[in-house]
Amino acid sequence: MNPYFSPCPRGLESALCEELSEIGASEIRVAEGGASFLGSLETAYRANLESRIASRVLWNILESDYGSEADIYDATVSLPWEKWFSPDRTIKVNLAATKSPLRSLEFATLKIKDAVCDRFRKTRGRRPSVDTLNPDIRIHAHLTRDRFSLYIDTSGEALFKRGLRHFSVEAPLRENLAAGILRLSGWKPGIALLDPMCGSGTFLLEAAQTALRIAPGSRRNFAFEKLENFDREKWEAIRKASLERQKPVEPLQIFGSDISGRALDAARKNLVEAGLEKAVVLKQANFLELSPPAESGILVTNPPYGVRIGEENELSALYPLMGDALKKKYAGWNAYFFTADMRLPKLIRLAVSRRIPLYNGALECRLFEYKMVSGGMR
Repeated sequence: MNPYFSPCPRGLESALCEELSEIGASEIRVAEGGASFLGSLETAYRANLESRIASRVLWNILESDYGSEADIYDATVSLPWEKWFSPDRTIKVNLAATKSPLRSLEFATLKIKDAVCDRFRKTRGRRPSVDTLNPDIRIHAHLTRDRFSLYIDTSGEALFKRGLRHFSVEAPLRENLAAGILRLSGWKPGIALLDPMCGSGTFLLEAAQTALRIAPGSRRNFAFEKLENFDREKWEAIRKASLERQKPVEPLQIFGSDISGRALDAARKNLVEAGLEKAVVLKQANFLELSPPAESGILVTNPPYGVRIGEENELSALYPLMGDALKKKYAGWNAYFFTADMRLPKLIRLAVSRRIPLYNGALECRLFEYKMVSGGMR
């Protein structure tokens, strides 16, 4: 069993732990911004292929104390890098730190890169090249006040890059954040889902893939395929089993609308590219005039939030109207608004049943839950 760490959008750590348990990981522990776990190679393959919430799957190859850059170099050069990948592979080193006493993280990063290259020169007579844009192997390091951790990235490109969303509008949600929000909402396949401000359709794509059991990584490659311990037979078996679980594309209880024809066009193109256009119903409509597509269900959306003064004033007028629309038409529905605009709950004039802190990158946001019951929720 190998130790792994999977980062995820902050606020989704518990949801990630649930998902990793379903995938077959063991000794899962929640951490800030992710989860650590134990697993076999197959577990890592499955996590990369099937996790909708993880950003990456990092193989933890070193935990060590340190006091200086020399300690970092010595710990790194002692590792058997030549067993893990060939010097023909290109590399990139990423370093993050929390309360590290070192003055220059750039210098510490350079020491790690030098140690890897020196180890290869000594054992193989040649060193790997550095590629900062599209490396074969990403090496991640993390420093705390006195601990040094090293990881080999088994994912490559971040896992939220599903290879599905080719067209987008301003500030689209990352796919793994959207998938985590769907999980937090309690939505399950078979429950009606509506995104009335769907933009380029991220919630719709994630929900349709979930309902049809399409693995989020089914259209892409992974860095673990470039490691020396890559077991092609096991990987092909995992991929085959995943494909066999997929359901044929059929119309689903998933509905999207947007007032913007441009946004709806982007959503439609993304669904077509993904082969999911038959699964989702799209409609150009103003949320305030929209009728619910079912007697009950889950409404989840990422409404626009104003950056400029004029936009803020427009939203101040829009939020109370959204609250009225929910109260009048959506009895029996649970509504979830994901936003960075902390004025929303006051202006929408409905009783919030949950406020879940989440982050969209570095931007602090909230997922506001409204349970719409008959008679209103003022």
